[in-house]
Amino acid sequence: MFDKEDDPLTYEVIGAAMEVHRLMGPGLLESVYQSCLEEELTLRGIEHYPQYRIPLRYKSKQLNQDFVIDICVPKLLVFELKSVDKIIGIHEAQLLSYLRLSEIKTGLLINFNVPLLREGIKRMKI
Repeated sequence: MFDKEDDPLTYEVIGAAMEVHRLMGPGLLESVYQSCLEEELTLRGIEHYPQYRIPLRYKSKQLNQDFVIDICVPKLLVFELKSVDKIIGIHEAQLLSYLRLSEIKTGLLINFNVPLLREGIKRMKI
């Protein structure tokens, strides 16, 4: 899927997600996969922040609301997790918006509700 030499962090994160999917299988709630993936990332020594908040700004004013990214490796990688029948355009738009707002260049959209996880992973860059 992704070359370890070209993008070692993405490679490791995908490996962690595949381990979660291998052990848990498809069909569970997104929150279950998030908890398991957080634990797997911790076990692998990958620094990450769950429910990472980005302040909402409008016309240079910070509003009293935040965007919440499922999991973030600050300055490096955003994860948007799903457990849905099919990834649709709004899911991709959500990840792209989080990338733009966080100023992070790479994101992973991971849908755990698939028979083979590699079919549920989409890497996006801005």
